[in-house]
Amino acid sequence: MEYLNNTGRQRLGDALKEAIGEDAKLSIIASYFTVFAYGELKEELSKVAELRFVFSEPTFAKRMEREKEPREFELRRRDRERGIGGTGLELTLRNNINQRALARECAEWVRQRATFKTARQAGLIGTTGTYHVDNPRGESEAFMGSASNSFTLEGLGYERKPDVITGVSHFQTTQEAMGLKAMFDGIWDNPALVEDVTERVAAQIETLYRENPPEFVYFLTLYHLFRDYLDDAEEDPVTFVEDFADSVVWNKLYDFQKDAVVGAIRKLEKYKGCIIADSVGLGKTYEALAVIKYYQERNARVLVLAPKRLRDNWTLWTNDNDDRNPLADDRFSYTVLNHTDLSRYYGKSGEVDLEHLRWGNFDLLVIDESHNFRNKSTDSEKKDRYTRLIEDVIKSGRRTKVLMLSATPVNNRLLDLRNQIELITEGDDAYLAESDGIPSITQVTRVAQQRFNEWSKLEDGERTTESFAAMVNADYFKLLDVLTIARSRKHIMKYYGAATGTFPKRRKPLSFKTPIDLAGELPPIGELNNMIAQLTFAQYQLLSYVRFDKVADYEDRYGDTWGKDFQSQVHRTAAVANLMRVNLLKRMESSVNSFRITLRRILEGAETLRRELDAKSSGASYDASGWDAEFDDEDDAEEFEQGGKVKVDLRDVDAIRLGQDLDYDIFQLGKLLEYADAVTPERDAKLVKLKSFIEEKVRNPYNPGNRKVLVFSAFADTVDYLFDELSESLSEELGLECAEIAGTRCRTWSLKLPRTTFENVLSRFSPISKELPEREREKGEIDVVFATDCISEGQNLQDCDCLVNYDIHWNPVRIIQRFGRIDRLGSTNAQIQLVDFWPDVELDEYIQLEGRVKGRMALMDASATGEENVLEGKAADEMNDLMYRRKQLEQLQEEVLDLEDISGGISITDFQFDDFRVELQRYDAVHPGLLETSPAGLHAVAAIPDELRGEVAPGVVFCLRQNDASRDPKDSNPTFPYCLVYVSQDGSRVSAHTQPKTALDLMRAACAGCAEPVAELCRAFNRETRDGSRMERYTELLNAAVASITGMQEEKGIESLFSLGEVGSGGVLGFDDYSLVSFVVLR
Repeated sequence: MEYLNNTGRQRLGDALKEAIGEDAKLSIIASYFTVFAYGELKEELSKVAELRFVFSEPTFAKRMEREKEPREFELRRRDRERGIGGTGLELTLRNNINQRALARECAEWVRQRATFKTARQAGLIGTTGTYHVDNPRGESEAFMGSASNSFTLEGLGYERKPDVITGVSHFQTTQEAMGLKAMFDGIWDNPALVEDVTERVAAQIETLYRENPPEFVYFLTLYHLFRDYLDDAEEDPVTFVEDFADSVVWNKLYDFQKDAVVGAIRKLEKYKGCIIADSVGLGKTYEALAVIKYYQERNARVLVLAPKRLRDNWTLWTNDNDDRNPLADDRFSYTVLNHTDLSRYYGKSGEVDLEHLRWGNFDLLVIDESHNFRNKSTDSEKKDRYTRLIEDVIKSGRRTKVLMLSATPVNNRLLDLRNQIELITEGDDAYLAESDGIPSITQVTRVAQQRFNEWSKLEDGERTTESFAAMVNADYFKLLDVLTIARSRKHIMKYYGAATGTFPKRRKPLSFKTPIDLAGELPPIGELNNMIAQLTFAQYQLLSYVRFDKVADYEDRYGDTWGKDFQSQVHRTAAVANLMRVNLLKRMESSVNSFRITLRRILEGAETLRRELDAKSSGASYDASGWDAEFDDEDDAEEFEQGGKVKVDLRDVDAIRLGQDLDYDIFQLGKLLEYADAVTPERDAKLVKLKSFIEEKVRNPYNPGNRKVLVFSAFADTVDYLFDELSESLSEELGLECAEIAGTRCRTWSLKLPRTTFENVLSRFSPISKELPEREREKGEIDVVFATDCISEGQNLQDCDCLVNYDIHWNPVRIIQRFGRIDRLGSTNAQIQLVDFWPDVELDEYIQLEGRVKGRMALMDASATGEENVLEGKAADEMNDLMYRRKQLEQLQEEVLDLEDISGGISITDFQFDDFRVELQRYDAVHPGLLETSPAGLHAVAAIPDELRGEVAPGVVFCLRQNDASRDPKDSNPTFPYCLVYVSQDGSRVSAHTQPKTALDLMRAACAGCAEPVAELCRAFNRETRDGSRMERYTELLNAAVASITGMQEEKGIESLFSLGEVGSGGVLGFDDYSLVSFVVLR
């Protein structure tokens, strides 16, 4: 006997080559058999008369033999079965790309000369890693090793891990070998120990070279990427289907909505929280209702927090006796409160007594429009809504799961998302450290914001989703993927197909530019803007007039509120004055009536203050943030409040300077008001144009019989004006019923309703989508609604086919949200129309007007003693927005945009994988065990869909795996250690592995639903590669894929040397450091 160390010249494989003679009989007991080991010995194996192979642990055993095997044994069994196609160090790209031809040879040899058996149960066969060669001349040799000496390249000594000993004992004489032979025969001939699995082994080898359906390879790829998700599902299955498959809400959902519900429940169970951020019009509310139904079936107490304007939506579904409730049979019984109720400690909200409410007694909290909680107070002593939500609702009492419904985050403040995530984590920065390897959520979002800022400075052509993905930190994508579900309209249409129903066709937007005054007597908008820009708005910044000798008194009086930094507070009030300036400009753009009313309010306030100053009243004092400004923009109103409520005694001010500024403002405001008063409704060009458009639309409807029009304005004063001036004539001339919704105020023209409420008006305006009972519809419908943005979110008004923006909101997202009221899945309208009224100026001039006003605000912030932006960063953000705003507005003039299409923003829908996971789970349920036992390295040939041929060239999508996962290159790849890369056939185009969703989307488009091999394409591929034996061209494309990965890793490696935090370990990787999981050839 001799000992072989299984390296160099003492390899087991070489010893076997010498020992195997013509017509030898070979007997092996091992845990693995691979085609690559066969390939190394195939010349010698072709001479053997017979191979008898015993798997020492259950492999390909019938299910009944292993029904009760522990989970860890089952995982090892799957690995052994997959291992036919290669294991460990065998899985290099060089081996995998040539696997097909080798597998074909191996399968043929197995069917001719080999018999395989397997242990029926784990632990029955104590010996493994043994080889016996019985030559016909009577000579026998045997080798005995350990479990490491399987029939693999590593076990035979051709590959080696430096820390693994694989030495074997070599029995060189027949006498020495006979003992092992007798032991093997005893096992082989005992049916209680082993069963024959030859056919299953041959079938497994055949999977390596047979023509594969594209769909199968696509799902095999998903399995490798997301197998942990399947494992989690097995351990903690969502049993919702059995519980409420018959519920009304579940059966109203489309497939993509059901997928979101399943994904949300999984996140709620695993992480105690989830953010659903599907795009406008995709039905987030119904998804949330299905989640609520799931938890109600488990007797969970549920609280819904909604904006006040959406409260009636949520309460309707809890009223089983209301004939307008389409979900009455589901018997919802959750509690509904307003966002604003978090600021209240007494009184009632609906039927809820807030003084005695046990806020911490809920199992599930659902927050509608959760982006309203994106800002939290920096004042440690002030308990704002956000703080109370964290402390009294989420942290208090039982552990509360949090489901948030949010607008798709598409903006330049990635940090906003962090504050919503903290509602899930309860402020624990290391909440995801153990489960997902994210040690600090704050650090992840901070770095991502820095990268976004760098990205936003790139030229237009370079500022793409792909370049952002390459720049940002991978753990930010992981953070999004872990806690959010976000799908875009395009995504749903593309990948769920006809099962989603239909969206209406978007007609090209109509853009109207009208002067303010038909008589032409009013100065141009630019000149009016200059007059507004010169106003001091003194009454809104009284602190700036306080004499120096009185400053200390105010610091002592209000120090507990805003500290000892008086100058900083002066800048706050100055910023509020600038908000008033912006507000006045916005109102001028909206309507001459809104402009006139606001001018009068400001003028009256200035005159009142001037009189008090002249009277030298000893008791007169004024709030430094001014009078009731009636902001219609909630963000502006919030910032107005942040200016602080500081009383200023007029005896403490510089009366001369204040008096001069008030006199100037009173004079200028008087002139502006004189201009505005001259424009009567008959001279209001914009009003006249709106009426003529509605007349034209009714006479020539976009859809047969549809007379409905929804008109939006940012301002209640404008909505009042439109309703008052147009309702009568539209009713008399066209028979149209008009209504107004402005905040909590609702009016109808002639239709008498039992209660003129928000929900009643909308139900008559969109009776089909609101499922209004037929008998109620017969009482009359509403045709035209004039509304503020109080209904721009959370409402399904898809009966209407025309939406008019009477004023252009400076935030394009708001415009898109408005259109989302009628641009919805399942609309009964074939086409819909967007109409925009633009200011009567060129776009460049419009942007400059905005910039001039916003610039003064930013200047104030820049001088504010270096503290963080006093208005929560909005002023600076809006200045940054100017670089994008021109392009956005240009786009809006030409087409209706989705949120994801807005230039200069990033949508989290670009980085989501939840749909893929749920898709994988559905496939695995229909084909149990197929994916888990399939080997790696498989391929398919698929056709590029016709709709993608213009943008996708023929090529290959490769899925690779980095063999040593401990060497994390820190290169922003969210699917590490897997890399997905598309390479065009000529090698000129390579997708970034840092954005794997691009390649996955392409695979899905080409493969999903293609359940059979495409015969014509397969024949062409086989001719090209000679049945897989000539793969040089594809090796070159693999090289290009690996080069793109390692090139980016090298850049990131260099970059990491100059940054804080962990540096990627192990240096730059090469071709042999990756294994091929799968590839799809696109033709």
